[in-house]
Order: sequence, then C-alpha cells, then structure tokens
Amino acid sequence: MGWIGVDLGTQSVRAVLVDADGHVLARASRPLVSHRDGPRHEQDPQSWLDAVDAVLAEVAGPGEGPDVEGLAICSTSGTFLLTDEHGRPVTPALMYDDARAADRRDHIVDADPERWATAMQPTWALPKLHWLQPTARHRLVHSADFVAAHLVGHPVATDTSHALKTGYDLVADSWPQAAFDKLGLPASIFPDVVLPGTQLGRTPDGVPVHAGMTDGCAAQIAAGALTPGSWNSVLGTTLVLKGVSEDLLHDPTGAVYSHRHPDGGWLPGGASSTGAGVLTELLPNADLDALDKAAAPVDAVVYPLTKTGERFPFVAPQAERFTLGNAGDDVATYVAVLQGVAFIERLAFEHLVGLGADPVRSVSLTGGAVRSGYWNQLRADVLGVPVELPASPDPAYGMAVLAASSGGSLTETAGRMVRTDRVIEPRPHDLEELYGEFVAELDRRGYRG
Repeated sequence: MGWIGVDLGTQSVRAVLVDADGHVLARASRPLVSHRDGPRHEQDPQSWLDAVDAVLAEVAGPGEGPDVEGLAICSTSGTFLLTDEHGRPVTPALMYDDARAADRRDHIVDADPERWATAMQPTWALPKLHWLQPTARHRLVHSADFVAAHLVGHPVATDTSHALKTGYDLVADSWPQAAFDKLGLPASIFPDVVLPGTQLGRTPDGVPVHAGMTDGCAAQIAAGALTPGSWNSVLGTTLVLKGVSEDLLHDPTGAVYSHRHPDGGWLPGGASSTGAGVLTELLPNADLDALDKAAAPVDAVVYPLTKTGERFPFVAPQAERFTLGNAGDDVATYVAVLQGVAFIERLAFEHLVGLGADPVRSVSLTGGAVRSGYWNQLRADVLGVPVELPASPDPAYGMAVLAASSGGSLTETAGRMVRTDRVIEPRPHDLEELYGEFVAELDRRGYRG
C-alpha cells in the first residue's frame, strides 16, 4: 500500500509516494513559472494541472508498484482563482503574496471590525477577492481545490485550512455571510468547506482524493509536531512557527492565527519577516558553508528583517533592521544574524506561551537553514529545549501522511510514519545578557507596542 502527497508550491510541483511505515518509495517534481508585475504575482492554473499530471504519472508508475490508497494536496496559503460554474478558469491564479489589493483591507475590516481589525492582512485572499468584484456566476477556488477537481472530474469542497485567509470562520464553522453581504460578495461564489482528510472524490483509476491543508500545515505534519508542547519551526528566507493548542489562542495584536487541527483543537502559529534571507543581502557571494565552519559566538546581534515591517512575534509595520555590538568581519556578521534569528525564535515562543500555549517541550527544525549545523545547535541552546531534524520534512510528505490518516487519527498516523533523523540537545551558553539587551532594544524602539 502507498499514499501520495502533492505539494503545489510557488516554483514547482512536488509529489511523493510513501508506504505504511513512512518510507519514501518515489519522488518527482516539475518546475512552475510565475508572472510578477509590481505588486501583482500570478500563475497560469493550467500549468498546475500539466505539472501535477506529470509528477503523478512518475511516482505512481505504470501500475507495477504498490496500490495507491489515497492522495492529498497542499498549496500556498491564500492562492486562489475564479472559475465559472463548471470549474473553468476565468482569471489567472492570484498568488499568496500578491499585494495588488492592499488598499482593500480597510474595506474588509469595516465590514466586520470585531472579526478582522487585527486578523486581516493586506495580502490575504479576501481583499483580492473583493478587488476582483466577482458576480454570482463566478466561483472562488483555492489552488489545491482546483487541482483536486481536475483529478476527480468535478468541482470539490475546500478545506478549513485553505479557507482561512478567504475569511472562513473556523469557530462558527461557516462563511461570515453577513459581512460578505456588506462587501457585495454573493454567497453562491463560496464553496462548501470540509475538514482536512475528508474524501472529495476518486480519480478515474479509483484513487481517493482527500481534502488537504496549506503548505505550512503540511510541513508541520511532516515534522510530526501534532501534540501540545511540540512545535515546528520552518526557517528559510523567513521564519514560520506552527504548534498545537487544545484551546484557541486569542492574540489581541493579530500576530498569531490558528488553523483547525484535524483531530480537534487548534494549530496556532505565526510568520516572521526575519530569517536567513538577510544573509544574501549582507554577505553577497559569501561561502556560507565556510562561514558556518568558522562560526563562534560573538557579542553582537543583527535584528534580521528581510524588509521593513514585522508580523510576528509582534506587529510593527515601522520595524527596521538594526545591529547591536560590533560585527566587524564576515564571520562575525554571519553569527550575529544567526543569533538574531535564534533570539526572535525564542521571543516568539515566549509570546505563544504567554497567550496560553503549552510550554515548549521540543521543536522540529525544517527549511533550508537546517543545512547549518552551527545554527541548529545555536537554536537548541538559545531555546533551551531539544530540537529534532525530521527525516522527510517536506510538505508533500505531510500530505501523504494526511491521506493515510483518512478515517482515523492524524496524530497517531504521523506517530507511525514520521521519522526523526537526529535530536540535538541544548548546551549551556553565554548569550542571556545579549538576549536581554536585544529585547530591551526592541522595546526602546517601540516595536513590541
């Protein structure tokens, strides 16, 4: 038996075939092309279908491998298009970071201030949907749902995860139609919503297609961080944290938002504007592997914003990068950035626990930054908890686990299938004073409110 996970990313489509013990039997990928024009970022939905068909043919093979028991798809959070009543595209896909409708955010908030004053962000799907001014003849379709409909041959429901940034009320488990009426958004354009893992239909070959989740949630599943106190920290260009709470965390600042846990409870988290992306700007053309080998603690820290403005663990549109101490050469600059990210990561966990999340027990590290052995150990030291490196941390793997869990517990299924490659224990360190100075500087600049 085997299950397929598909990750509809920004730059590529990836698929994996995984057996019941979590072993990866096959992988495939195909590139995707984006079109950017100022704040606009679009893709051709047909290119998704062509790429998905190709990767599925490659991982499933000509019928000589294991029987495929199910399939699930993840995609970028907030990417969508409009179709007609029959599922045919009438717009390009508006991508998750498309900012063309940023000025519509205030219109959204005015329709329901209590709901969206802190939660709604300018690049979420709902402002862009309002900008498109759909009519009753249109249908809103998230990217993963568009691909699922192609595979089963008819329009499908969306899931609670992909629906979040389109305004779905996860607590009431319904679309907020009273607010949509004020915005002129017809009820008929919105799809039915089901829990992740729900069967949506079958392919012509009889393979069940299950409702998926967004890519961040898919990575969390692949990391096995599905119980309170366990967290997934994804560090690439930016930093994203995902965890579990039994009760919904209420953050008056809007820095933290939560998805529904398929097993019950919530998946809180947030996305920072800090991350490894600063390294390519501060150290262009540097040999990062060589710098990693030469790294040692320094009495300096860079607040590593990739752009103006911070989203998590605090909301500060005015926030700018700064340096404390003397980072005099490339090695010192490199380490100062790594320490800055580790400090923001620790501050983020402190914020989450302050909102009522369980104390941090363990953190799984995923994302491109895990190639840095020095950084992995530094993050364990600063957090003061063990960090784990999952064996197969990609979102496509998470979707294979979700498909395998259909009809049962996702947490138990992940416990059987997800494997840890390495555990790094925290060591004593001399960075507490520098951490305190860093937090004090954030406060002095008014970034933490």
